[in-house]
Amino acid sequence: MTENQKPFARSSKKASEPSTEPNNRVKLNMNAPSPNKKASNPPLQAPNPAGKDSSRSEKAQRTDGTAPFRSEKPQTPKRNAPSHSGTEKSPNRMGTGNTSNSGRKAHNPAGKKATQIEKMMIPIAPQNMQMNRSSGSHSGKSSLRVIPLGGLGEIGKNMTVFEYENDIIIVDCGVAFPEEHMPGIDAVIQDFSYVIARKDKVRGIFLTHGHEDHIGALPYLLTDVRCPIYGGRLTIELLRRKLSEYPNLKKIDMRECSAGDVIRACASFTVEFIRVNHSIADAFAIAIQTPLGNIIHTGDFKIDYTPINGDPIDLQRLAEYGHRGVLLLLADSTNVEKPGVSPSEMHVGESFQKIFQNTPGRIIIATFSSHVHRMQQIFTAAEAHNRKVALVGRSMLNVFSAANSLGYIQMKPETLIDISDINRYKNEELVILTTGSQAEPMSALTRMAFASHRIVEIHPGDTVILSANLIPGNEKPIYRLINELFRLGAHVIYESLAEVHVSGHAYRNELMLIHQLIKPKYFIPAHGEYRMQFRHAELAKTLGQPWENIFIMNNGDVLEIGEGSARIKETVSASPVLIDGSGVGDLDNRVLRDRMVLADDGVITVFLVADRASCTLKTQPIVQAMGFLYESEADEILAECAKKIASYIEKNAAQSKDMSGVVYSRQMREYLRSFLYERTKRRPMIMISLAKV
Repeated sequence: MTENQKPFARSSKKASEPSTEPNNRVKLNMNAPSPNKKASNPPLQAPNPAGKDSSRSEKAQRTDGTAPFRSEKPQTPKRNAPSHSGTEKSPNRMGTGNTSNSGRKAHNPAGKKATQIEKMMIPIAPQNMQMNRSSGSHSGKSSLRVIPLGGLGEIGKNMTVFEYENDIIIVDCGVAFPEEHMPGIDAVIQDFSYVIARKDKVRGIFLTHGHEDHIGALPYLLTDVRCPIYGGRLTIELLRRKLSEYPNLKKIDMRECSAGDVIRACASFTVEFIRVNHSIADAFAIAIQTPLGNIIHTGDFKIDYTPINGDPIDLQRLAEYGHRGVLLLLADSTNVEKPGVSPSEMHVGESFQKIFQNTPGRIIIATFSSHVHRMQQIFTAAEAHNRKVALVGRSMLNVFSAANSLGYIQMKPETLIDISDINRYKNEELVILTTGSQAEPMSALTRMAFASHRIVEIHPGDTVILSANLIPGNEKPIYRLINELFRLGAHVIYESLAEVHVSGHAYRNELMLIHQLIKPKYFIPAHGEYRMQFRHAELAKTLGQPWENIFIMNNGDVLEIGEGSARIKETVSASPVLIDGSGVGDLDNRVLRDRMVLADDGVITVFLVADRASCTLKTQPIVQAMGFLYESEADEILAECAKKIASYIEKNAAQSKDMSGVVYSRQMREYLRSFLYERTKRRPMIMISLAKV
């Protein structure tokens, strides 16, 4: 952002009248008019995969409501909006489109005279990089609203709302892990108030994949909002198991989808699942056809030409959308700072084969429990070297069970053994697959390292492989875990020593390819912290994306796209909601502040017994401390503290005749706090209790 950046405007407008339409799964009309392309382009024809059934089942029709929002003073539109022609079934996944509005000009980010190769090869130098918060004009017709409620400016709790007139669809609904300043918090979710207030308009939730940061918050949303949920086979299976733990969430409408499936969610939105590669099976990009144009949401992805399970990313399908015109792209920004391309998952398998071949003792591997591809490679390497595999950790067992039930794990039945049976085998015959790659305090690997696991202990000669990247913020506990493993005599292999992990997110050159294939009119860098979003915006700019058409958004910003215009015009509530045990959003800043004080400086308690009639103390104050005083200084300071309290009360209570007023006064707390800071240079929490007899 430069010093010339201008603030974005905020205003409001009324939504148009509701409308309904049958909710059918259909073939997508890729020949509908594009906001970026001339209507005179001949229709594309995509081959129909062998054996692909074009029939789709009917979906339920739902009712809607309306939502108020604000608008600015209308300006002259840059171009006319395409008319919405609907969709039809077609054996080649392409329908007959509406070819009206033929005067529309094609979007050419590299210049009118540039060839297609030049568009891909010639970077456009940044010119006074000003991140405008609006683009073009805005007409009085209905607008498309894009509202990220999570996942922007952060890693986790991904959720994006798409709203047009009386219809809403949602892409992903995940959790985030608590940060350091959130002691005692179990998870962080989105503020669902915007969606709950419009729950009658929600037509469906579409899941890009099954990681917790994309599905983990659904149990909390589904308490108030019910609608069909669409996702891949593994995603739906993981969600089904998660929801089974919530008795109030029975009979949730969950629908499995495959690559190429097209869902007519409602009158305004038709959604296609496009195959991508990621660190979990059944990952998809989401293509959304709207009355104003096509939207591509990449989800989490990488380009892997040699994936372990399934096929490579469907670049051809993404290119087809780019050829017909894409109104808006939301793309993964996680690894935009990493140059080149991400290594294939196949490289990790090759590393495992070498390690297994040269390791004489027991092998313990910690990885993300959801990484089904990594799990498969471990089983493959184990079988190649005559080893048995035992699983440790609840989440590891849960994901394995889900993936295995769908046939995603190829192994011999005798390869898998129960963890309680490991003592029946020699060390060179064992592989233990466990959770704890991020040194979580209660994870299986951490408990093994600190001798608190009930079955597995680390022995000299064990080889421990941390097959995961270090998530920012976890470096200290991870290195503490590695140090402890070395002390126990284990040989530890982690990412900086060997190729035992590759990322599931696209590197910079992969992102460049996606931009060149899709060529969106508008772009939102998604899924990343702010620096990642900004670097992704710069990347799009160098590839010819007009700077005024790039929107670095915050959670809660409302991007409103009209005919030839786009602007961030308002914000909605999107503050993080904290999950603490069974409480959802009940904590306030005071609770967290008190927990931070307790963690930093401890607590001191004062118990007083007073005579009700005379307003005098019947005994000396009882003073106790926890997490505050060292044993060598505790007795002396607590005794002196009790004398100070008694002297203060005797002096002030006699004058006021109000023992409670003196004891609970701010002045007494400040008096006690000053004394303790003078003696210890620490500021504990102070708790005072008074009993009158």
